[in-house]
Amino acid sequence: MRVLVAPDKFAGTLTAVEAAEAIAEGWRRRSPGDEIDLAPMSDGGPGFVDVLHAATGGELVVVTVTGPLGEPTPATLLLSGDTAYVESAQACGVHLTGAEGVELATTVGVGQLVAAAVDAGATTVVVGLGGSGTNDGGAGLLHALGATADRRLDAGPLGLADVTSVDLAPARERLAGVRLVAASDVDSPLTGLFGATKTFGPQKGLEEGRIALVDGLLEQLAVATDRRLSLEKGAGAAGGLGFALMLLGATREPGIDLVAAAVDLEARARAADVVVTGEGAFDFSSRSGKVPYGVAEISARALRPCVALAGQVLVGSREMRALGVEAAYSLVELVGEERALGQPAQALGELAERVARTWSRE
Repeated sequence: MRVLVAPDKFAGTLTAVEAAEAIAEGWRRRSPGDEIDLAPMSDGGPGFVDVLHAATGGELVVVTVTGPLGEPTPATLLLSGDTAYVESAQACGVHLTGAEGVELATTVGVGQLVAAAVDAGATTVVVGLGGSGTNDGGAGLLHALGATADRRLDAGPLGLADVTSVDLAPARERLAGVRLVAASDVDSPLTGLFGATKTFGPQKGLEEGRIALVDGLLEQLAVATDRRLSLEKGAGAAGGLGFALMLLGATREPGIDLVAAAVDLEARARAADVVVTGEGAFDFSSRSGKVPYGVAEISARALRPCVALAGQVLVGSREMRALGVEAAYSLVELVGEERALGQPAQALGELAERVARTWSRE
């Protein structure tokens, strides 16, 4: 029997690569004769570069960039031919900002990563958006690539107060001849009720009473650059990094689709008898471009059943099937929350071993 294992990261505990290996190890204990194909996945957030490197090879280039609060921060980009892959979370991830830093946090480091990719010879730069701790509308990225304004672009959203003029020409010239791609699972516009600040600000530590103020600052940036573009789907991705990339001519592509194409997931699904995916929390938001839903869609096109292993399963059977998943299994229900967090690889392996009893023919 052939098993395709294609999970996302289990946030805070396992990378996608580690999760795939843990699932495979547990499955083999129950069904050692099964043929297991590992295809760790990403939607553009943390792990994006590692997943693509594991699947496609290429050269990893380590650079030091400016972190969201100004500190030197190591980050890695992947060069594959004339294409570079950049992970914004490495330069401005929520793990780098702390609970109170979002109003000052900048995306300068992401712009520096893009510049490093171009300097390395890339003619296509794919920026994975997700897991950011910033909410500056991508102003820091614009600054790092040469844009100027009548206010500071490198000081987080608070630096944008009363901005009226932004000159994007130097940044656009810096990227002349370069194709930019924003890899994102987020459909939010930059501002408003469903925008970056209102939707994701609280998750990054922004207090409820500050949401309207910060959203207003991003609105000023939009008016000073391109108000219409700020309303496009994906402009609010990664605290507005999507908007900044669009200002520089980027096209938007769902991160899961990009990774799936890079690893040839559909062909690998057709070659399998069952597809196993997973993530930290499997809930109905998984439908919004998340890995399990994307993998389940591909499994359905390949006419293969898809099952999910998750830290927590927060949907019922009807919602699960609406997401294209035949069955979902909870790590917390099997081993308890303490062990799921304290020994995640071992616990996930045990869950996979149990799932194999149902789904393996061996």
